[in-house]
Amino acid sequence: MRDAIIIGAGHNGLVCAFYLARAGLKVTVLEQRQVVGGAAVTEEFHPGFRNSVAAYTVSLLNPKVIADMDLARHGLRVVERPLSNFLPLDDHNYLKLGAGKTASEVAKFSQRDAARLDDYARQLDTAADLLRELVLQTPPNRVQGGWLAALPELIKAGRLGNRMRTLTIGALRELLDLFTKSAGDYLDGWFESAPIKAAYGFDSVVGNYASPYTPGSAYVLLHHVFGEVNGKKGAWGHAIGGMGAITQAMARAAQAHGVEIRLNDGVREVLMEKGRATGVVTARGERLDARVVVSNLNPRLLYTKLVDQAVLPGDFLRRMQAWRCGSGTFRMNVALSELPSFTCLPTTAAAEHHGSGIIIAPSLHYMERAYMDARLDGWSREPIVEMLIPSTLDPGLAPPGQHVASLFCQHVAPTLPDGSSWDDHRERVADLMIATVDRWAPNFKRAVLGRQIMSPLDLERSFGLVGGDIFHGALGLDQLFAARPMLGHADYRGPVAGLYTCGAGTHPGGGVTGAPGHNAAREVLRDLRRRRA
Repeated sequence: MRDAIIIGAGHNGLVCAFYLARAGLKVTVLEQRQVVGGAAVTEEFHPGFRNSVAAYTVSLLNPKVIADMDLARHGLRVVERPLSNFLPLDDHNYLKLGAGKTASEVAKFSQRDAARLDDYARQLDTAADLLRELVLQTPPNRVQGGWLAALPELIKAGRLGNRMRTLTIGALRELLDLFTKSAGDYLDGWFESAPIKAAYGFDSVVGNYASPYTPGSAYVLLHHVFGEVNGKKGAWGHAIGGMGAITQAMARAAQAHGVEIRLNDGVREVLMEKGRATGVVTARGERLDARVVVSNLNPRLLYTKLVDQAVLPGDFLRRMQAWRCGSGTFRMNVALSELPSFTCLPTTAAAEHHGSGIIIAPSLHYMERAYMDARLDGWSREPIVEMLIPSTLDPGLAPPGQHVASLFCQHVAPTLPDGSSWDDHRERVADLMIATVDRWAPNFKRAVLGRQIMSPLDLERSFGLVGGDIFHGALGLDQLFAARPMLGHADYRGPVAGLYTCGAGTHPGGGVTGAPGHNAAREVLRDLRRRRA
């Protein structure tokens, strides 16, 4: 009999499998697709052109996970971008962000803002450091029972409170702002010029179907800055070979400890016996028994599709059915004959800005209009587009002299307001995204040799991202930390004994971090040791 079955070979499922197997457990991972990695995969999307087809950039992958799994030995290499970001602003002006450049670039628009950058970075880094400490901790959980049952959770809460005591009153005020304010209000309090507010505010709408002036969006901004690349805090990078290089290395690390990975073998049902999960039935009808079952799926998919709803408490089921998903994401991969030449910085020769995150959204008000358009009409007339051209850092992704680009587009409605299907509009909206880039780089459209389109519906069908939600659930205050995925179940355990969750729908949330898989494995092992005792 297996000790553990893990549903889904996304990166968190592989991380969880690794830690369980390293502790001596017999583990099987079941994956419905033909390749491991979930949304972190590299595939050929046009003859001769390969790219990270969904998840597309590296920063949040946890250093402990990288070290424990020895991912470098298993083939992973991550390089830093030459610039963090490049924002074309109009036909003549632009903003570059990167080490040694940001202050002088911002000073072009505001000397006052340039002088405030260091203070802003210090305040944000203090909050990010707290988040870095919390990502590998199981949140304090609301439990039923007397004081003995609650004691471990009280200890956790006490440790967190003790850590908070080390912060100055100024840092606590800043932390409160970041968890409650909108990104727009937060940034308006720091800066006066539109370009730097746009550059920083973009992180608040990544994967977040909201205006940058929506309360709570400042936390989404913070969520995107607690990462690092090769020990450099806040940096963003590229995995050589694409995001699939991360999950392929993870799979090799897990298999080295005896993990069985079965591809093209999805799960139809979680088996229950006497109120406990005892295994699964695969899509092929095969029964597999195990001491525990761990799901890497969006929690709404797990509890509404794979679990007999009769065994779930009514309030839990109702809340799972209402779990908020939908990140306003439209994803494209594009094969290019040449690099884009921006009107404000014209050249088709590879330059540092081609290796950065290229953000087409020159102001917070531009982003707010994009959101309002999507709410009313289904997509933005002037959408937000982040473009990465990873072949500038990793030439093997494209034929010599040619390139691949990732277009990460916001805002589109997860469900169209007129009730129509995304299948009826995907080509039209893809044309709009290409035209949007072409407006800033007029050679872009004619350079396109091929494209791969993924609407929110495509992302859901291909990768299980409900409503196209890259985070497996919105990062709102009601769905964070001790409330992710629900108050009383923040410890990777659900209401059914023997059934655990290890995906991005648990703390600390979305992004390619590996932290949910790491944390869930710790809780599974703790329970199995108790059962043995």
